[in-house]
Amino acid sequence: MSFSSLHIPGPLADTQAMFALWQARAQEVGVALRAPPPLPTTCCGRGCNGCMWEGFYAAASYWQQEAELRLQA
Repeated sequence: MSFSSLHIPGPLADTQAMFALWQARAQEVGVALRAPPPLPTTCCGRGCNGCMWEGFYAAASYWQQEAELRLQA
């Protein structure tokens, strides 16, 4: 199963599916990954410039890059 074959709507659902995919791949080959970044819990929902969700998605992208590198080693 590849990430691109998952059809879950929404960026949060896509990100959570990506976390699960990389964690499953790592478990299959016995590689330990650090925990994914936690979900923001205090968003006001007003779409602020520099919203905490932007930070979350940046951290999620970094986490994915790190997972890829760990699985290549």
